[in-house]
Amino acid sequence: MRYLITFSYDGTNFSGYQKQPKLRTVQGEIEDALKKISGGLDIELNSSGRTDRGVHAINQKAHFDLDKKIALHKLKMALNTYTNKDIYIKDIRIVDNNFHARYMVKKKEYIYKINIGEYNPLDRNYIFQYNNKLNIIKIKKESKYFIGTHDFSSFANKEDKKESYVRTIYKIDVKKNKDILTVKFIGNGFLKYQVRNMIGALIEVSNNNKSIKNILNQKNRKTFGKIAPPEGLYLSNVEY
Repeated sequence: MRYLITFSYDGTNFSGYQKQPKLRTVQGEIEDALKKISGGLDIELNSSGRTDRGVHAINQKAHFDLDKKIALHKLKMALNTYTNKDIYIKDIRIVDNNFHARYMVKKKEYIYKINIGEYNPLDRNYIFQYNNKLNIIKIKKESKYFIGTHDFSSFANKEDKKESYVRTIYKIDVKKNKDILTVKFIGNGFLKYQVRNMIGALIEVSNNNKSIKNILNQKNRKTFGKIAPPEGLYLSNVEY
């Protein structure tokens, strides 16, 4: 039987989502829990996508196959019992055996949080402590160039080779609440480091005369500077 889980996690103390030998990962921890529940069988967890070290999730989704009769509420309870408190299983449901959590994604939503006020050590793992002023009006204006279907080569990980760097972004929302700037991206999918690179570019163009449109058109990762750090990034939702 195939199950789909929705779960959140604090990425601070994980070496990313994907399972890696001798490292603590989200996938590894949930698969360890599933092994205990299954009675010692190795169960593969297939997620909607990977998140990097330090990146958080509000509504990550993944599927797995488990040939054991167990009520959904009991399965949820068991998973939350056997996983560390950095992870919480929010929902679990039975899906068709043809369902795939990665390949059937229609939309993904990420949010990125930036503190443009004074440094806050309590939020340092959850909000990027930029601690400088930004031109919010220009960021809102420039972010609109991301909307639509584009070749995002300029915002890809230069070591991540893809057949296509074309992705579609449906919506971008920029909101400021006191000293916290939150940028929301909704798209059909995102390249590795794409959101963090887009945030880095928006910060850069906020403080100079560069243009997101020009960076996009050049299709070259070297056209702007720093990638934004992982701690401000959240996978907030996945739609099928």
